Amino acid sequence: MDIIKKLLGQLGEYRRPALIAPLCTLVAVGMEVLIPYVMALLIDRGIAQANMGQVWLWGGIMLVCAVVALLIDSASAVFGSRASTGLASNLRDSLFEKVQTFSFSNIDKFSTVGLVTRMTTDVTNVQNAFNMSLIIATRAPISLVASLVMSVIISPGLSSIFLVAMVVLAAALAAIVFKAMPLFGSVFERYDDLNASVQENVTAIRVVKAFVREDHENQKFSRAAGDLHDLFVRAESLIAFNNPVMGVAIYGCIIALAWFGTHSILAGQLTTGQLTSLLGYVFNVLISLMMLTMIFVMVSMSAASGKRIVEVLDETPDIVSPEDALTEVRDGSIDFEAVNFSYRSGDGEETLAGIDLHIDSGETIGVLGGTGSGKSTLVSLICRLYDVDSGAVRVGGQDVRAYDTEVLRDAVAVVLQQNTLFSGTILDNLRWGKPDATLEECQAACAAACADEFIDRMPDGYDTVIEQGGTNVSGGQRQRLCIARALLKRPRVLILDDSTSAVDTATDASIQRAFAEQIPNTTKIVISQRVSSFGACDRILVLDAGHVAAFAPEERLIQTCDIYRDVYQTQNRQGSEADFDELEGVGRDPLSQRFDPAFADELTKAGE
Repeated sequence: MDIIKKLLGQLGEYRRPALIAPLCTLVAVGMEVLIPYVMALLIDRGIAQANMGQVWLWGGIMLVCAVVALLIDSASAVFGSRASTGLASNLRDSLFEKVQTFSFSNIDKFSTVGLVTRMTTDVTNVQNAFNMSLIIATRAPISLVASLVMSVIISPGLSSIFLVAMVVLAAALAAIVFKAMPLFGSVFERYDDLNASVQENVTAIRVVKAFVREDHENQKFSRAAGDLHDLFVRAESLIAFNNPVMGVAIYGCIIALAWFGTHSILAGQLTTGQLTSLLGYVFNVLISLMMLTMIFVMVSMSAASGKRIVEVLDETPDIVSPEDALTEVRDGSIDFEAVNFSYRSGDGEETLAGIDLHIDSGETIGVLGGTGSGKSTLVSLICRLYDVDSGAVRVGGQDVRAYDTEVLRDAVAVVLQQNTLFSGTILDNLRWGKPDATLEECQAACAAACADEFIDRMPDGYDTVIEQGGTNVSGGQRQRLCIARALLKRPRVLILDDSTSAVDTATDASIQRAFAEQIPNTTKIVISQRVSSFGACDRILVLDAGHVAAFAPEERLIQTCDIYRDVYQTQNRQGSEADFDELEGVGRDPLSQRFDPAFADELTKAGE
């Protein structure tokens, strides 16, 4: 009941049509229940008496009842559709708004695909169930009770046939629904698997084709679709028994009524018209039971969906702004004080441990570390995408947990490893950094990010349309547009998380020079796997397995830090263009262990 209450709480402005729909159904059912009774009068007083006046009278009344029922039923359907589609719209809005408040840990809990399924398939199931409930859940019980009452009025004795049929039918249908409900609950978990397979394939379609893995992906999707198919077949096979059970009940009642009714007519206890009306009420009673069964089935299907939706609506965001939140970031100074962090708190596996750092406002800091050393995690704590397990992260001298999250994230611009552009023009994408930015401001930001040179070559310049995901621009161009977008925020802190990996070293150097000249007071943190990106850095932080291995200017690191010295010498030996990610991919992590120069020589020979 709590789930139903929370779902209905999303009706909002659609409460009125949700109330009108069942009221219209109530009137329509009243008209339909009268029709068999009027038909009995038509037969007994008109046809049996050969009285055309009575035929016209009761025939006209039947016609009026039918027309009124038709019109009112149509109105009920319209209002029911408005209410159900309105509920679905409000649910999707509420879910989407809720997801916007989630931290990364909240999203990780449900998974991206799971959230998409909840907003689409699950909401549609709740919409259909609600629409059916508004109309059929009103019609079925009222029609059932009214038909039984009318049957008892006509013939109390023959009405007992209805009661026996109802008990047998209700027991059979309840057994079917009881067995089907758990299966429908499992179906929607399979939907997540199916959607995950589709999303992963479409997102990585270039990789799939590059490695000629279409057959493998087809097989993986077929397995997910097959699992969903098998569950649906099992559930629908049980529901399919509804029709034969209903047929047995209806025909059994008709035969019993015909047999006992005939004897009653011969004994003068019943008229032909009354027997005809009883047959009509048989259909009303049993069809009402069938409709109730359909409701149970639909509700059983939507119950799992409703639960999944409410789970998201009830989820408490891990990261929220305090009541008396700070609304201004004084400067770009950053402090880490005994910071420990793990993605699953309490599991004993710390991603960062004992981090103590102080970064002055306006400094340019390089960050180097092997895969899994905690580089991206470290900078995610600065803009409070995650909260620390212990210790504190301070920006502008204040704990990040004391700030309004919007204010903090507006002051800390992050260009992540996964550079995302949205469908729209280049100008639209740039204005994500500053919605009211002028064209001149956008051009200046692009010049600083060295993006102006390729934008000017495009036919439509800044009005060039970017396809979804930025698929019509190269990786390096996408990175530079994302950097320009971040610069438009005029942040106190600018974080570049391996954001220049797809540009050449000359362009990288130009970007670093522009930063030094145009945003000298902004603290800049540059994460990279190539030491050539650290030319403008005041100090370089070396991370190793979540710990600070060294934090000093480059000259001192070359003398005192084995990890940095090995990386520096290796990259300079192979050329400043060497991509250290490729070296890691072969099977060595040069930042977690001493790098063997012989291994680099072998790699160079293999390339030749």
